[in-house]
Amino acid sequence: MITADIPVIDLAGDENAVARQLVAAAEDHGFIYVKNLGTDIPAPAVEEAFTLSKKLFDSPLEEKRKCSIQTNNRGWSGMHTETLDPKHQRVGDFKEAFNFGEFIDGKAQQALPCTINNDEPRFSAFADSCRKLCHKILYLLGLGLDVGEFFSSAHFTTPGASGTILRFLRYPPADSIAHAGDDVRAGAHSDYGSITLLFRLKVQAGLEVLKKDGVTWAPVPVCPPGTETDPSPPILVNIGDLLSYWTNGLFRSTVHRVVFPTDGGGGVAGESSAGPRYSIAFFCHPVGETRLEAVPSERVKNYVSIGEAPDANPYAERKVMTADEHLFMRLKASYGTLYDDNAATPRA
Repeated sequence: MITADIPVIDLAGDENAVARQLVAAAEDHGFIYVKNLGTDIPAPAVEEAFTLSKKLFDSPLEEKRKCSIQTNNRGWSGMHTETLDPKHQRVGDFKEAFNFGEFIDGKAQQALPCTINNDEPRFSAFADSCRKLCHKILYLLGLGLDVGEFFSSAHFTTPGASGTILRFLRYPPADSIAHAGDDVRAGAHSDYGSITLLFRLKVQAGLEVLKKDGVTWAPVPVCPPGTETDPSPPILVNIGDLLSYWTNGLFRSTVHRVVFPTDGGGGVAGESSAGPRYSIAFFCHPVGETRLEAVPSERVKNYVSIGEAPDANPYAERKVMTADEHLFMRLKASYGTLYDDNAATPRA
């Protein structure tokens, strides 16, 4: 099977060259591998985060239920709670997740399972590292668009004032649950925010992206060619709907999904769907009150979408709203019942 065509960008390169490469990848692909992170997020920090993830999900069910997800998008969600592609899914996603909102002074602003209370500083430290890397990438995207520190200034600097989420995910082994042939582990969707950092474990299969034809799915290797011996897999960065909207559709918010294995394979040589699948996503959002007026870039101003699939950037049509309003619109589509019961804003 032909894998997804996603560029690998070395963040240790010349700043201006890296900025141009990131903008080109954001425009052409929407997904980007980044490597050579230096001290931003070293390999041991990623390994520790996955160790914490396993400990979190192994918490007793009653502890996790006490932390069930709320309309502020924080907390635990169990199997089938979230439905990322409600138009096509027979049942909700085959996964459980735990969302951490922003930490303030190292403290989570939400209930946590007792099992991980003593690990709160470690979760906070990892979230802080992810935030710093996002700000670095956003700065480089701004540099590549000739708007300088537009993204990395006041739009992302107020602690606790955004819908930013650190999300841990666990998908049960495919052979441990009953599922139909057309079921998926996570439905086809695009992400909600500005950019997402996605961490995966080596050899764990499942992620696919929708190609530009709007029909064909392509698997995304955990380790693209040339990175197999890196200490940890490159981080996947993808553009979210909010940033696509903010750039009038110049940046692609690419649809993706997580699938069950087909014909006993995972689609990528050396990868497998055996055992539980773990991943970690950091969804970076601007301050909730940020007005999403078009980014003041000539490249954004002059962009005209040509030959895209009809729904490639469904939120790019210009209508100024705040970052919180944009996020709430997307959350309601995935957790309709929860948000129908309580029409609060995402950070209420």
